[in-house]
Amino acid sequence: MLAVGLLSFIKAAGAKLFGKEEEEAPAVKKEVLRASALLAHVHSLNIPFKTLTVVAQNEKVTLKGEVDIQSDAEKIALAVGNFEGVSSVDNQIEVAVKELESKYHTVVEGDWLSKIAKTYYNDATTFDVIFELNKPMLSDPDKIYPGQVLRIPNL
Repeated sequence: MLAVGLLSFIKAAGAKLFGKEEEEAPAVKKEVLRASALLAHVHSLNIPFKTLTVVAQNEKVTLKGEVDIQSDAEKIALAVGNFEGVSSVDNQIEVAVKELESKYHTVVEGDWLSKIAKTYYNDATTFDVIFELNKPMLSDPDKIYPGQVLRIPNL
């Protein structure tokens, strides 16, 4: 079973992953460098996967591979998508054990996790669920930013 599919991101939002070397490289080399940097980022987050290939073409990233559970495929997609310069992620990762897919929320100015939790779960105190299930991409519940895309798991 395939994971999520195509996710959209705000190209100008997110941390800057790509440095001067990638910006000044020829187009083909730039795409290889970006794909390598994104794969290295997924490795640094210790999100489990069996296999993973990252292909970067301009602002689009395509993911192929295999994971055990749906949430890992979703986390990988968000891990590579929430970077400046990425506008979409085509998540073609195969999932061994299919689960109910999460919803997604793009953070806007004035959002905070408890407000988001109130919107989706009708209970602001469940913000910690959103925080915990977006780890390791989130390191602090107060460090969200406009344009960031978050997983909103089904309770």
